[in-house]
Amino acid sequence: MFLLVLIVVGTIVLWRVEKLDLIDAFYCVCSTITTLGYGDKSFSSKGGRVFAIIWILTSTICVAQFFLYLTELNAEWRQQQLVKWVLRRRMTHMDLEAADIDKDGVVEAAEFVIYKLKEMGKISQEDITLVMEEFENLDVDQSGTLSVSDLLIAQSTQ
Repeated sequence: MFLLVLIVVGTIVLWRVEKLDLIDAFYCVCSTITTLGYGDKSFSSKGGRVFAIIWILTSTICVAQFFLYLTELNAEWRQQQLVKWVLRRRMTHMDLEAADIDKDGVVEAAEFVIYKLKEMGKISQEDITLVMEEFENLDVDQSGTLSVSDLLIAQSTQ
């Protein structure tokens, strides 16, 4: 919306201050804010140039943010489509093997969640490795679980 306002304001200023006809004013605005700047139409009066200093910087940033917003929307939409696909797709024998992190032949709920999150691109294997390293450092008694005593021992050795 702000971009539209900048386009209208720029067009009106070029039309009124620079005395361009409406089509030429709009053309100049479009070539300026898209940073094409062909140079065949420009701000030539002092008042127009003072306006242009602020207007060009503002509108160029606004156009960049507009395209950033569109890119983010597209990336978000694609991520949502991936999540839907991962959740709808049937588990195969190979998926089950890949989800079995501890290779005990059984996929527990935590392993299943981790596998699905990896499939969705929400976490990476590197993330999992880093978290597991922290867990192993805190699991002082090597029981495979964390307890208050593990935390107290781990904190006292640091």
